[in-house]
Amino acid sequence: MRVLVTGGAGFIGAHIVAALLAGGHEPVVLDALLPTAHPVTPPAPPQAEWFRADVRDPTAVTRALRGVDAVCHQAAMVGLGKDFADAPAYVDCNDRGTSVLLAAMARTGVRKLVLAGSMVVYGEGRYDCPRHGRVTPGPRRVDDLAAGRFEPGCPHCGAELASGLVREDAPTDPRNVYAATKLAQEHLAASWARATGSRAVSLRYHNVYGPGMPRDTPYAGVASFFRSALARGEAPSVFEDGGQRRDFVHVRDVAVANSLVLGGIARRPPGTFGAYNTGSGTPRTIGETATALADAYGGPAPVVTGEFRLGDVRHITADSALLREEFGWRPEVAFADGITEFARAAQRPAVPSQQAAAGTAVARP
Repeated sequence: MRVLVTGGAGFIGAHIVAALLAGGHEPVVLDALLPTAHPVTPPAPPQAEWFRADVRDPTAVTRALRGVDAVCHQAAMVGLGKDFADAPAYVDCNDRGTSVLLAAMARTGVRKLVLAGSMVVYGEGRYDCPRHGRVTPGPRRVDDLAAGRFEPGCPHCGAELASGLVREDAPTDPRNVYAATKLAQEHLAASWARATGSRAVSLRYHNVYGPGMPRDTPYAGVASFFRSALARGEAPSVFEDGGQRRDFVHVRDVAVANSLVLGGIARRPPGTFGAYNTGSGTPRTIGETATALADAYGGPAPVVTGEFRLGDVRHITADSALLREEFGWRPEVAFADGITEFARAAQRPAVPSQQAAAGTAVARP
């Protein structure tokens, strides 16, 4: 199968290209190789055709779609960013870019899409109150966070809540600009699928980590922050009290998930959209992860700062059973092994700018 991978030079995209090649597919890479995301031009796999172009360029996208059977859409501006001033850039890269791609796919007759989704569309994770059952806490208040009260309480009685794994049928509640754009991407993909009789799947990635993560950028994931600090000889800074729970999934497992879904998406009914959690299924606290990474690297030990960021959520962990059942995916990289590898692996060079539009295009025409 010939597969266009947008953002194929990025952290996750490059691993997907490698997985597709290993599976006997023919990847085509579209990446702008913007200096804000790629200060050093990455090497191109000789087996893959490359287009250095922006996903927001209709002419370039149409050219890259020639002869393509399916699209794996990874191009996006990622992370929480610096502040709300980033909003126009996020919407432009993520939502306008996706709309340009989908319009070109509609024109050229490409009818299969796998989208890089995100767990951020859920907002807070699943919570249960001993009195009121399943509840949805609102955004945490600044005065609570400043006072070190990090756990959300029951919105009805204020009681302590028990957190659990989130399923795909949970309501969406994006809490920041990036999250809003990722949910909008899903709505655009669903609309495209219905209008054209196509098939679309969103893989809602949880905290992806592994070799090749970028360093020293406000747009990377928390694992990259910790690894960057260790590389500078500094202690990783752990926000809040370190008790936040996340699901850390290795990038090679995520790449395999994309390859499997691309191979099995034809089994889905035409005109449909489906979302699938893509996580290890084993929650870890942020503090635990920072400690494991520091130990594997050789120190220094993490420092819990009590700082917080508005828009962050307390607990969000995945139930990925649906992806396993329907597509046969199984994460294979154990947390201890993946963290040890990540502690020793090279990171991508530092981004010299305050913006990192992660892979909105590709290299070499």
